[in-house]
Amino acid sequence: MAAGYLEILRARHAARLLTGTLVGRLPNATAAIALVLFVRAEGGTYGLAGALAAVYGVANAIGQPVLGRLVDLYGQPRVQLPAAVLSALAMTAFAFSGTGSLPLACAAVAAAGLFTPPLEGGLRALWPSVLRREEQVHTAYAMDAVAQEVMFTVGPLLVTLCVSLWSERAALLVLNAVGVLGALSVVLSPPSRAWRSAPREAHWLGALRSPGLLALLAAFLFVGIALGSITVASVPYADEHGGDAVYGWLMAALGLGALIGGTVYGARSWSGAPERRLRFLVALLAVCYLPLMLMPGPVAMVLLSLVSGVFLAPCIACAFIIVDRHAPSGTVTEAFSWLVTTFTVGASVGTGLAGPVVQAGGPLWGYAVPGAAGAVSLLVLLATGRVLAAPARSGVVAASSENDPNRAAEPRFSSGDRA
Repeated sequence: MAAGYLEILRARHAARLLTGTLVGRLPNATAAIALVLFVRAEGGTYGLAGALAAVYGVANAIGQPVLGRLVDLYGQPRVQLPAAVLSALAMTAFAFSGTGSLPLACAAVAAAGLFTPPLEGGLRALWPSVLRREEQVHTAYAMDAVAQEVMFTVGPLLVTLCVSLWSERAALLVLNAVGVLGALSVVLSPPSRAWRSAPREAHWLGALRSPGLLALLAAFLFVGIALGSITVASVPYADEHGGDAVYGWLMAALGLGALIGGTVYGARSWSGAPERRLRFLVALLAVCYLPLMLMPGPVAMVLLSLVSGVFLAPCIACAFIIVDRHAPSGTVTEAFSWLVTTFTVGASVGTGLAGPVVQAGGPLWGYAVPGAAGAVSLLVLLATGRVLAAPARSGVVAASSENDPNRAAEPRFSSGDRA
C-alpha cells in the first residue's frame, strides 16, 4: 500500500504540488471556525458568526466554478495567484475592520470567499501531466481525497494553536498569509506554468453542457446532504451522552473512517467502468449510514461513525475519475470546481435540513437523513446510468502540441489537458 503512494510522491513535482495545494487551501478549510472565533472575540453573537460563515460559504460556492473557467481560459498562474492575494487581502480587511460595520464585514467576507483560488480543481487538472500512467492518476485522486481528510482535521487544530499563541485576529492573518504562500508554490512550479487547457468550444454553459457531469453533480449533491446532516444529528446525541467531548470523538471517527477507506481504495488498481463502481460505493455508503439510527452507547457509536465514513473518500476519488471522463474538452478545471461547489452546497443543505428534523423528532430522525440522502444519490446514479455510461471523451493518443516544440505525440489517456 505504501509503495503505491510513495511512487506517486517520488514523481517529479508531485509532492510539491500536493503540499502546496493543501497549504494553499488552509484558509478555506479553516474559514468557518476562524470566523466564529474571531466574531465571538469581537463581542458578536453566534448568530452573526454563523451568518458571516454562511456568506463566505455561498460566495465560495459561486466563485469556484467561475474561477475554474478562467483557469481553463487563461492558465493557472494568471488566475490562481491573483485570486489568492485578493482573498487574503479581503480577509485581512475584515480582521482589522471587525464587525463594527455589518455591510463592510459582509462585503469583506464575501470577497474572501469569492476569490478563493480553485487550487483543488487545478491540482486534479495537473495530475495527468505529472503522472504519465492512468493508474497512477487514479491513485493520486484517492491520495488527494485522503489528504483532504487530513487537512480538515489538522486545519481547526492550527486555528486553535494560533489563537492560543497570539489571538483570533492573528489566526485569520497568519492562515491567509500561509495560504498565499501555498498558492505561490503551486503556480511557480513548472507543471502549473506549462499547463494549458485543451481547445474548448465556446459555450455559455461551459462544463455544465455535459449530461454525464450534470448527472454526477446531482448525485453528489445528496452525498453532501448526507455528510452535512450527520454533523447536526450528532449534536443532540452527544448532548445526551457526554457533551462536547463525545461530539468531537464522533466527528474525528467520521474523518478517520474516510481516511482509512480512501487509503485502502487508492492502494490498488480497479478494473471496470468507474461509473458502475461509483454506484456500488454509494450503495455501501448509504447502507453504512443506517446503523447510526441504533444510537448505542458512546463507544459503539464512535465505531459506527468510523464505519459510516469508510466509503466517503472512495466515492469522492471515483467521482474525480468520472469528472475527467465527462468534462467537455477545455473545461476540466471548471468541471472539478463544480464538483467541489456541489458537494459544499449539499453539505450546507444537509445542515439546514437536519436542524428542523432533529427539532421535530430528535437525533433518531436526524440520523435517518444521511441514509435517505445516500439512497437518493444511488437512485440518481441508477436513473442516469445510460448518460453516465457514455463519457464525452475516451482514451486517445493525445498530442502535446501546445508545449512540445517537436509536437511529438505520446500515448496517454485523455484528460482534457495538454502539458
